[in-house]
Amino acid sequence: MTPPLRLLSPTDGVTDAAAAESSGAEARSLILHAARAGDVRAFATLVDMYYARCLRFALHMLSSRADAEEAVQDTFVRVYREQDSFEPWLFRILGNRCRTAGAKERRHAEVMEYGDVPERATTATHDLEFGWREEIDRALRSLPAEQREAFLMRHVEGMSYEDMCTATGAGLSALKMRVKRACDALRLRLTEVDGV
Repeated sequence: MTPPLRLLSPTDGVTDAAAAESSGAEARSLILHAARAGDVRAFATLVDMYYARCLRFALHMLSSRADAEEAVQDTFVRVYREQDSFEPWLFRILGNRCRTAGAKERRHAEVMEYGDVPERATTATHDLEFGWREEIDRALRSLPAEQREAFLMRHVEGMSYEDMCTATGAGLSALKMRVKRACDALRLRLTEVDGV
């Protein structure tokens, strides 16, 4: 297992995460340039800026929080080693890490003995909001991995199709079709649940 990523906290105004958020794209560009030049504080700022989004994406791709956190940490380690167009490249690595962890998770599920309780089993006593969250999570997990990934990138992470093409290596029309099929399947699944 990869040890947790521990980087220095940013301390100056140029690499401070709050300043980067308020300054917008220009500040992010400066931070990215500094990180590419080897500035550890700038890279720590990038981690601060993207960690929550990456973890949210990984949690939707994987059912285990520990696997999701490990995928995100490993992603940032790999991004630190070699950097390209940051955001699409970050999500390309994260998607690959999630697919690898998902395959490991499926293999584990296949050998799990009958009667074991899955890590994220739900109870009959959860409230309505929790119930809908769980149903949405189940609906997302029912999608094929490529559709789930495309849906999350487009509608949860707000990525452009151009960045999605870079991140996945898939063509524009293929990605649009994956997103459409994912939306149709989710709409059908959630409509069925709502009607029950």
